[in-house]
Amino acid sequence: MWIREGILIFLGSCFGLMVAGGVFTVLFVVGMIPRFAGKTDTARYELLYEEFIIAGSVAGCILSIFTFPYMLGEWMQMLPDVVYEIVTFTALMAIGIFIGIFVGCLALALAEMIDSIPIFARRMGFRHGIGVAVIATALGKVCGSILYFCMHFYK
Repeated sequence: MWIREGILIFLGSCFGLMVAGGVFTVLFVVGMIPRFAGKTDTARYELLYEEFIIAGSVAGCILSIFTFPYMLGEWMQMLPDVVYEIVTFTALMAIGIFIGIFVGCLALALAEMIDSIPIFARRMGFRHGIGVAVIATALGKVCGSILYFCMHFYK
């Protein structure tokens, strides 16, 4: 039993690092951080922006894996109903605003980046095979999902 759990811990860590690396790569390749630092004349804080993005991602992972946020919710339910509703409404508003800002900025950065993809593909000589690369990626995701659910790795 402990061998299976050890393998799951190892694979989960590896896959988590790969996904995190992919997310950070997209953010930095798209140029979202340098672009916004340049537009707001705060280029001297660019490293601070990157550190905040990494810290936010790590905090999100910790909050989604461990159970103490649920314990906090149980403790907050002991508050009077009016206070509980105000605190939860304010927290949801703040989270929604930050998520909306991030998604909007990412969408704008991706829209600007789309213009450079054909130029990059042409310079790299990558004229044929883009469809094959997309299909191979999709098939890999499907095979991984089928294996995950059929072998009951989630237990």
